[in-house]
Amino acid sequence: DEPMNGAKQMQALVWEGPRQLNIREVPRPKPKNGEILIQVAFSGICGSELGGYLGHNSLRIPPLIMGHEFSGQIVALGEGLPDANDHPLGELSIGKKVTVNPLLHDPWSRASLRGRQNLCRSRQIIGIHRPGSYAAYVVAPATNVYPLPDSLSLEHAALAEPLACAMRSAKLSGCTATDVLLITGLGPIGLFIMQVAQQMGVRTILASDTDPHRREIGKHFGIHVIDPLTESVVDIAHEFNHGEGVDMAIDAVGAHVTRRECIESVAPGGRVIFTGLHEEESLLQANWIIRQELNVQGSFAYTTKDFEDALKWLVTRRVEIDPWLLKAPLSQGRDCFERLLDQPGPVAKILLHL
Repeated sequence: DEPMNGAKQMQALVWEGPRQLNIREVPRPKPKNGEILIQVAFSGICGSELGGYLGHNSLRIPPLIMGHEFSGQIVALGEGLPDANDHPLGELSIGKKVTVNPLLHDPWSRASLRGRQNLCRSRQIIGIHRPGSYAAYVVAPATNVYPLPDSLSLEHAALAEPLACAMRSAKLSGCTATDVLLITGLGPIGLFIMQVAQQMGVRTILASDTDPHRREIGKHFGIHVIDPLTESVVDIAHEFNHGEGVDMAIDAVGAHVTRRECIESVAPGGRVIFTGLHEEESLLQANWIIRQELNVQGSFAYTTKDFEDALKWLVTRRVEIDPWLLKAPLSQGRDCFERLLDQPGPVAKILLHL
């Protein structure tokens, strides 16, 4: 839209406080040196954004345009972009379909030089530290923009970020074909972790979720599904490995109860990965961790390689998500957030679009 004063405006879904998401008219961003302006096609709702929406995430400060899982088309190029022939990611030109790695890092930081860009102390994330993709347009550095092959849809391209998170967790778990793996939570990240682990050869996977629809999705993939409201996750986990428990557990929820379940479910010497961010703090069984010599590790976001691997997997269709993918207008964003918090139904991921 072009208002009377000539300034370019756009629609955006703005988070303005706990449970306050509203469509607003805001200034359209302009690409600076080395940046690209993207017209957003699809933007996913992430579990960490649900926590932010409730006011539980300390990194997100209102007013904020959230959104970091997205795809779209290039509509404008800033100055100082590398020549198309020299760009390592391929041609970045107006009209090109793209997705974006929203994790920005200093390439010369200690962490980045070790290939762990996600741990860069000066990292920023689009949709947290700068305006995100719940809007008509978003700006991103050219180095984080990935051109897409014609064979990959914009819907699927928006899933590169959550799939990269799942790949990071699965890799850190070290799971192999002979291991028994427990996953708490069958939301988008949990479902992707499960599929990545299966692709890595893991044959025996247990997963828990309080939502019956998500348990049904898990059953589709042939895993052992647990209803934590009527069954003991820990007791079932200890039916494996001669009563000692599972080899590893990944918590994709981030709740006090699921973190404790993971710790109590693994065999002595086992590994626990925490990737869910729902609750800021949890009281954990420190003495149990010590006496069982458990390896407890956090998994945050993904490295650049994880993101690129995830994009390759989407191109080669190594994961399944379509039957449970819901698309909704950005104007219904608040309703979609409430639905995911209450009764999501047979939905693994909601993609918002204008």
